[in-house]
Amino acid sequence: MLIHFIAAGLWLSSHWLLASSHPGIYWAGIFVLGCSHATINLKAAHMAAHDAVCSSKTWNRIWAFVCSDYWGTFSADVSHSIHIKVHHPHTNIVGLGDSSTWRAPFLPRYPYMFLAPLLLPVLTPLVALKELLEGEPLWKTVRHMMVAYLGFAVHLYLLMSVSGLGLSNALFTIFLSRNVLAIPYIHVNIFQHIGLPMYCQEHRPKKIYQMTTGVLNLPRNIILDYCFGHSIISCHTEHHLFPRLSDHMCLKVKPLVKQFCLDNGLPYHEDTYTGRVLHFLNNYDLLMVDAPPITKFVGLQ
Repeated sequence: MLIHFIAAGLWLSSHWLLASSHPGIYWAGIFVLGCSHATINLKAAHMAAHDAVCSSKTWNRIWAFVCSDYWGTFSADVSHSIHIKVHHPHTNIVGLGDSSTWRAPFLPRYPYMFLAPLLLPVLTPLVALKELLEGEPLWKTVRHMMVAYLGFAVHLYLLMSVSGLGLSNALFTIFLSRNVLAIPYIHVNIFQHIGLPMYCQEHRPKKIYQMTTGVLNLPRNIILDYCFGHSIISCHTEHHLFPRLSDHMCLKVKPLVKQFCLDNGLPYHEDTYTGRVLHFLNNYDLLMVDAPPITKFVGLQ
C-alpha cells in the first residue's frame, strides 16, 4: 500500500513540474506522471482485482474501481471477467486463456511491437465500452462511464488549473504520459505466455503443470517492477500459482517456488527482456500470426 500512496503523491506533484516553461522539467513531469499513473492504474488495480491490496474483499472491490475505472478509464468489471474468470484459470488453454486478445495478425512485426502500443491511451476506453456493451448489463456500462469520465475530467481540470495548460495541451499531455510505459506494457503481456506450451480444453494438464509450463518470469527491473508490480514482471510464475498473494509475498516465495520446480523436474521459465524482444521479432509470424500449436502433454499426469 505504501508504494501506491507514494505513487499518488508523485502523480499529484507531477502537475507542478508540468507547469514549468523549461522543456527538461516539463518532460520530467511527463515521465513522473506516466510512471505514477501506471503504478496506480496497472499495479494497484491488478492487485485489487486479485483481492491482494488488503484483507477486506469489499475494500479491494472499491480500490479496483478507483484504480481502474476512475484513474485509468478501464472497467474493473471487464478486468474481472477477462483476467480473473478466464485468463487465470485457463492460462494457455486454446480458445480460452491463450492470450489471443493480444494478437494483431494484420500488423507487421515492427509496427505491432513499437508503434501500435502508442494507441493504447485512445483504445483503452473504447475497448472497455465494447466489452461492457457486449457482455455486461447496461447499468454497469452507465456506472463505468460516470466514474471513468469523472476521473478523466478531474485530471483535465488539474492540468488546466495547477499546470496552467490549455485544453488541447492538457489532452496531449495525458496522451504523452500514458504512453510512457505503453510499449513495455504490450511487450510484457505477450512475453509472459505466448510462445510457451498451449493445451486443448479436452486434455488440459493439472494446474501445477499448466502454470509452470505456460508462464514466464522476466528479470527484476526497478521501473517495471514498481510500476507494473513484481507479480507481473519478475514473479509471474509465482503469481499464477498463488494469484491472491501480494507483490511483496510473491517476491518472498519466489526462491522457494523456483527450488521446488527444479527439485521436481518442473520447468521454471526465465528470460531477459532483450532476449524476448529478439525472440518475438525473429519468430513473429509463428507466435503472433499463426494459430498456436497445441502441446501434447504426455507422461506428467
